[in-house]
Order: sequence, then structure tokens, then C-alpha cells
Amino acid sequence: MNVRRRLIPAAAAAAALAALSACSTDSAAAGNTGKFDVVASFYPMAFLAEQIGGDQVSVTSLTEPGQEPHDLEISAKQTAQLQESDAVLYLKNLQPSVDDAVNQSEVKTKIDASALTRLEKHGNEVGGHAAEHDTAHGEETGGSDPHIWLDPVKYAEVANGVGAAFEKADPDHAATYKANTAALVKKLDALNTKFESGLKNTGTKVFITTHAAFGYLAERYGLTEEAINGLDPESEPSADRVKDLERMAKADGVTTVFYETLVSDKTAKTIASDAGLKTDVLDPIEGITAKSRGKDYFSVQEANLKALQGALGAK
Repeated sequence: MNVRRRLIPAAAAAAALAALSACSTDSAAAGNTGKFDVVASFYPMAFLAEQIGGDQVSVTSLTEPGQEPHDLEISAKQTAQLQESDAVLYLKNLQPSVDDAVNQSEVKTKIDASALTRLEKHGNEVGGHAAEHDTAHGEETGGSDPHIWLDPVKYAEVANGVGAAFEKADPDHAATYKANTAALVKKLDALNTKFESGLKNTGTKVFITTHAAFGYLAERYGLTEEAINGLDPESEPSADRVKDLERMAKADGVTTVFYETLVSDKTAKTIASDAGLKTDVLDPIEGITAKSRGKDYFSVQEANLKALQGALGAK
């Protein structure tokens, strides 16, 4: 079992659902809204549904803003909402309780984002000169890294698949979904170009993160991600791992240890202090909160690019 998962009582989950207030449509009740009702598992899926569906869809997110997605336990109320929806958009094997609810539901349109692009196995080191580790990231996923949305190219592949699924499930608005998908993919292509040009010439290609969320991004842009903890960003790394990171930081000119907004920065700051490094935020965009450096996927990704450019010594 993933050590990050902590059981949340149904009552607490129901209360969390009532407090949903992330994106404009997250708080809408799933089912019977007169629109194409979509239940999304967490923010990256909800964002796709909203961007592609536009005014034709009502989107409900199962994960509360600020809640770590892996921790989600589905409440009875959320299960009922799922049953009443027209479609569910989720990332299989990321949130086991969502998978169980989807499997048991009678929702006609079930869209698994992981089936719309190719997943890869990533260890604590990903990209560049990195070697495979025995402890692969993503115990829940059998070693497959689920963080496909952090690579704009893979996210665009998923967007195309979601758009096609919406067109098939709601043909009366197929033209809208097709146009919105094309517009979203165009923006993702532009974001990819920004990352390519922005990270092409850097002083170092290596960056350190609290956990291995940025493997796809690292591989896409010729970087190497070194994760303190592959599976659990809140656990304490071994003494050997800390020593390895400190040696690597000196050898590769690493300046910064990145942490994320939804977990404690304690480990990152401790290692950075011991190694004489700085700390900064690199956001895996699992949810948008007041602490996020941006209001949506695109603005947070651009903040991530800026952080990486600063840490890697972009020229």
C-alpha cells in the first residue's frame, strides 16, 4: 500500500465535497443539470473537461482543492454523484478509491486518461544520464509514472482523446468539443515550445525534487530529475540517499532543492541547508490553492518553467 494514502472518514470526505470551490464548475452538483455532466477525479482531469467542454458541460471534481489526490477516499455522496453523471474522467491507478467507484458504477462513458498516452516506468532518477533504481516510483501503478499532465505533449495527447470521447458521448455538441480541443492543444503546443526554448541552454541539466513527479517533463526537455523520495515526499530519506544527493549536487552544479505546495517542505529545506543549496517550489499541479503560483494549469506551468530556468542557470 502506498504510504501516502491516509484513510479519510466518509463524513469528512462528504464535508470536503461540500466545501469544493476550485474551478468555476467544480461545485456544481453532478447529474441532472441539463448539461453534459462530467465527474473528474482531480484537478488535471477537471481542467481538461472544462477546457474541452466549455459551456456545454458541468464538471464536478472528486478531489477537494488542496487535498493530496492520493489520499482521497470516496464518500457515499460522491459515489451517488458518480452514478448520476454522464461521464467520468479519471487517471487509472492514481487514486484506488476512484478506480473502485468507477468499476462499480454504471456510468456509460468512462474515460481513463492513462489509456490515451503511453506511460513509462520512472525511478528516483529520471532522464539524462539517470540510471534505473530498484525502487520504482509509483507503487500503486506497478512502476508506471502517472504524472503525464506535467508534460505538455502527453497532456495534449490526452486532451485529444478526451475530446473524441466527448464527441462520441454527446454528438449534439461534437463541433464545440472538436473546436475547444483544437484550441487547447494549440495552447499546449505553444507551452511545449516555451519549455523547449527556455530550457535549451542551461548551466546544468540536473534538478532535485522531493518526489519523482517530473520524470516526463525531464525526459521531454533533456533534463535529469533526482528525487529525494520516489514514492513518498513526506518520508525521511536514507542517510545514504542524502549523501548521494549532496555528492551529485556538487558534481553537477545543482543550486536548488525543489519542494511542492501540498506537502511539507521540511525534508527539502533540511537537505538544502546541509548541502548549502537554495529551495524553491516546483508545483506538480495536482490541485490549485491560494499557495499556487498561478490560477490555472498554464500559469502554474509557466511559473514552473521560470523556477527551473533560475535553478538550472538558463542562458
